[in-house]
Amino acid sequence: MERRYLVSSESVTEGHPDKVADQISDGVLDAILADDPMGRVACEILITTGLVMVAGEITTKCYVDIPRLARSIVKDIGYTRAKYGFDGDTCAVVTAIDEQSSDISRGVDCSLEVREDDMSDEEINGVGAGDQGMMIGFACDETEEFLPLPIALAHRLARRLSEARKDRTLPYLRPDGKTQVTIEYENGKALRVDTVVVSAQHHPAVGPEQIRQDITREVIEPVLPGHLTETPPRILVNPTGRFVIGGPMADTGMTGRKIIIDTYGGVVPHGGGAFSGKDPTKVDRSAAYMSRYAAKNIVAAGLARECKIQVAYAIGVARPVSLMVDTGGTGLVSDGLLTDLVKTHFDFRPAAIIRDLDLRRPQYRRLAAYGHMGRIDLDPIPAWERIDRVETLKRAAEKSC
Repeated sequence: MERRYLVSSESVTEGHPDKVADQISDGVLDAILADDPMGRVACEILITTGLVMVAGEITTKCYVDIPRLARSIVKDIGYTRAKYGFDGDTCAVVTAIDEQSSDISRGVDCSLEVREDDMSDEEINGVGAGDQGMMIGFACDETEEFLPLPIALAHRLARRLSEARKDRTLPYLRPDGKTQVTIEYENGKALRVDTVVVSAQHHPAVGPEQIRQDITREVIEPVLPGHLTETPPRILVNPTGRFVIGGPMADTGMTGRKIIIDTYGGVVPHGGGAFSGKDPTKVDRSAAYMSRYAAKNIVAAGLARECKIQVAYAIGVARPVSLMVDTGGTGLVSDGLLTDLVKTHFDFRPAAIIRDLDLRRPQYRRLAAYGHMGRIDLDPIPAWERIDRVETLKRAAEKSC
């Protein structure tokens, strides 16, 4: 039976207020990990007109000049003039930092004196999860990023929108921007791009028709695949007609509010919490990365066209309380067998995840905009985007059949 339906996902540029907050949170984390890889960080940012508020719980041996770092990141993003409504040189930076709660740290403290590379299996078992909760990993074969097509295209458009501002292809653009893509599917296969929405902050002297023509030509057309646009999609650029007031002046930004953009664009559920500003002992972050790693390798091995993995933890306990694989009926082998393969070939204990994915090095600010998954545009790519367990999974599946 033929079934047609629409799926939409959005992305935002690095100048979106929530993404400014994410980048500062992860900038603080990177600065601490650079000097103290065992530091504990939970750093939350709130930004609004003229103000950056930095709060959280941080335990570290090193010193980070947080106000200077925050201002530097704001300026790197492009907020360098007061007329943009936010300026890294003049904004106030307020900090309210405490140390990590002893009730939380006691469940993971056994790793403080030992690097994961040197830990025995017994010691790895002694490092519990930093919180309870469930995390989701997903991959599918729709795109080269192994991401759903709507979020992959939305990210590509957002990156191109920022590039057009930075390389002055469109010099009137300002840092804030959003993209959204709607794809029409038939029985699980992408048929065409139905709608593209782009909202781009701009200089007040530029009119809406010029902006629409320029963004269509310089941003949208270079990104959309030709075979999906044989029927021209509906294109909406700055639908209100004007987007001059943007960034933190128009919209308060907070760490973690774009977690659906950070992951899979709403195509699958999201579990756990957000990522930015959290050190890798927080399984909200590390287990979501490991779940993505396992799911991507299953799809890359051809064992399923799509793969969703849910894993759940109890605070202070190393081994997951549950792990489930769901291929949505696309698997070449049973979901039960794939669950067994994941348990055998991917170690989901927190200390093992940190070891296997090399999560104690500074690498997170570069992920804080344009998604944490599918980042094959980065060099080096994140460890969870490697497809280095494909042959192992293929052989194991063959032996089990």
